[in-house]
Amino acid sequence: MSRDRNEQGRPAGRPLPPRLDPRAGQPRRPRAAAAPGDSGADAPPLRRGGRRAAVAARAVAGVLAASLLAGSGWGWYLGQVASATVNRTDAIPSEGNEGSGGGEAMNLLLVGNDSRAALTEQQLADLNAGTDSGSNTDTMILVHVPADGSRASFVSFPRDSYVKIPGYGWDRLNAAYAYGRMNAPESASEEARSAQGSQLLVQTISGLTGLQIDHYAEVDLLGFFELSNVVGGVEINLCRAVDDRDWSGAYFPAGVQTISGADALKFVRQRHGYGPQGRGDFDRIVRQQVFIGGVLRKMLSEEVLLDLGKQRALVQAAADALTVDQDLDLMQLAQQMQSVTADSIEFQTVPNRGTGEEDGKSIVRLEDEDALQAFFAALSAEPEPEAPATPVAPQTVAPATVTVDVYNGSGTSGLAAKAASALAAAGFPVGTTGNASSMDHEQTEIRFAAGDEALANTVAAAIPGAVSKESDDATSGTVQLVLGSDFNGVGQAVTPPAPTPVVEGEDARTAADTTCIN
Repeated sequence: MSRDRNEQGRPAGRPLPPRLDPRAGQPRRPRAAAAPGDSGADAPPLRRGGRRAAVAARAVAGVLAASLLAGSGWGWYLGQVASATVNRTDAIPSEGNEGSGGGEAMNLLLVGNDSRAALTEQQLADLNAGTDSGSNTDTMILVHVPADGSRASFVSFPRDSYVKIPGYGWDRLNAAYAYGRMNAPESASEEARSAQGSQLLVQTISGLTGLQIDHYAEVDLLGFFELSNVVGGVEINLCRAVDDRDWSGAYFPAGVQTISGADALKFVRQRHGYGPQGRGDFDRIVRQQVFIGGVLRKMLSEEVLLDLGKQRALVQAAADALTVDQDLDLMQLAQQMQSVTADSIEFQTVPNRGTGEEDGKSIVRLEDEDALQAFFAALSAEPEPEAPATPVAPQTVAPATVTVDVYNGSGTSGLAAKAASALAAAGFPVGTTGNASSMDHEQTEIRFAAGDEALANTVAAAIPGAVSKESDDATSGTVQLVLGSDFNGVGQAVTPPAPTPVVEGEDARTAADTTCIN
């Protein structure tokens, strides 16, 4: 069960020791509420109470903040401050969380809750946050960190993903947390209800992915202000201007710009105003991923790494805004992730078949269970150690023992005769010459019968880069040479094919990617 808390929001019986309290001897000062879009120091104060709300970006940066400091005395100190003050909850269930994992690698579920219970009327207005929508979770991201800490994979789940919730059947994913809270006894405390919601959500994600969820982190909505302000704002790049003032309040020009405070929150909450090609929550997921990437780039920059004051503020903000499971060791996680860089942090969206409707509800149809579990198994697979390769020279024979039939498939007239003449000069007996059945071969091919690999290797040595393939049409003891448009002559390498352009989907980008988004 989650622990009771004192009036400062810390677990009861765990006050921060005076030797670790960075505020010891300092009077507490009230902070004025910020105007909409204000990114300065007068952002609305962080407030405890209610459930953590819907900005998982804040949690990601909070969890990773200490990784910048691991290994130093100062980092150890800040790690102790974070561990002593961070909020804890009993989020990991004792059953229904089976699957691959459980070793030194880590699967962490990041959750943002859509409750606005802790916001004042003025803050709701400033943020275009509407009214309290209850306890449904709007943002869910699974983070996988391998045992060697060399990379981090972030996979976002659309809130409307149609999934099987243990004990409740099929429904949208963001209902799992609410069902868990409803299942708590009437006499249960708010913390206990929240823990029940977290546990059912973990069980749902575990069953969906086939992974064991090791840790859990949930975020505070207003803590998002503090993060973006502490790092000095986050750079984003928009392909076109945004006007969503009627919904999220987002209103930004096109191009590169730095956002923080209320503007940062409006940016990651936007799911309208994308134009005729807009995709709603899928576009919002891209914004969340882009913002997380921008935060991580900023945290890994010298501007933060060399500023002990910012480091301290980041860790304190993380401790204030985060609620994590009982066993998550922030410093251990930080040490595991010391080698992570911006270009080794990848963001994706769970494989899906797009939107649809079920029982009158708008849903996102995910791929089938086998496909999803294969995706997450590949995502979390540890690389096998590579054995040192011992190069083995291909077996060849004397050219005089290889008869070569030459066929022209290049479209260049007379090329077969020229090649045959050059082969004969190189010591190869030449059999048939003529045109291939098709004159549009782009690649030169060496075709051979089963068991004639050594003969084919001998011809391939005379025409580097030609493609060798076993063929039922080849006669044993004779090799067929089909000339393509890449053929440059016997004794010369063929022209290499143009590289196939790599097309990266919008759902796969790294934290180092600064290209514009819709």
